[in-house]
Amino acid sequence: MPDWIVVILKSLTLIVVLFTFTKLLGTKHISQMNIFEYISGVVLGGIVAIHTFDPQANIFHAILALFIWFIIPFGVEKITLKSKAFRNFTEGKSTVFIQDGKIMEDNLKKEGYSTDDLLEKLRERDIFLASDVEFAVLEPNGSVNVLPKRENRPLTAKDLGIPLAPQKEPQTIIMDGKVMNESLSNLNLNLKWLETELEKLNVSIENVFLGQADTDGQLYVDLFDDSLAVPSPTEKPLLLATMKKCQADLELFSLSTDNQASKQMYEHNSKKLQEAIDKIEAYLT
Repeated sequence: MPDWIVVILKSLTLIVVLFTFTKLLGTKHISQMNIFEYISGVVLGGIVAIHTFDPQANIFHAILALFIWFIIPFGVEKITLKSKAFRNFTEGKSTVFIQDGKIMEDNLKKEGYSTDDLLEKLRERDIFLASDVEFAVLEPNGSVNVLPKRENRPLTAKDLGIPLAPQKEPQTIIMDGKVMNESLSNLNLNLKWLETELEKLNVSIENVFLGQADTDGQLYVDLFDDSLAVPSPTEKPLLLATMKKCQADLELFSLSTDNQASKQMYEHNSKKLQEAIDKIEAYLT
């Protein structure tokens, strides 16, 4: 058999084996790998490269070497999940750089970080004053996580006492002009609902590049033709505005009538409508 055919067959075989072992080891970004996993990845790639370019190399030896370098990291990974001490040994531990607003100089030196390195990491977190930081820690993957001081943190709805409705993740229900039926089912929606919503936008399913819906049934679409404008959903803001207008009209009617029975009826229903608005406003904004 010609050498070039041998190279092709061995390459395809080793690619399949390497892909299988890699999937079994799990998917990790290179920045999330510890040093042992990184070395194993380099060695696995080297084994494949060497046995691919050498037609005389025994492919079974290559598969055996791949298996050995797969089973060891696989075993190490399982042990690290069960043993905190072993995990600290293989992956390292977090190192505190700033605590209670004070920079830990000894820890910086221990990890080989200069002051400039620390400031650079803080700038990556949009923090330009070290005095704005309450706590900062170097993670085993090399990233620095920062907790700003309370007065320097962005305000949240909770800080302002604003109630917000719980929100679940949106679902992609159209992709490349094709309906994702499973995603529709996850939202308890069906194809008929989708077709009705698209008719309101004067758009066909085939013209939609990406379509997403939330748990409230709001549909957001992006079209293949970027020159066409798609109106934003207005049902919820319109409903809230209508309810507020009705409540204001009831108050006005109660003030403008001299009939006590009518006045009491208008005031009573105005208060009930205001209570309803207070309950659902968070869901409509």
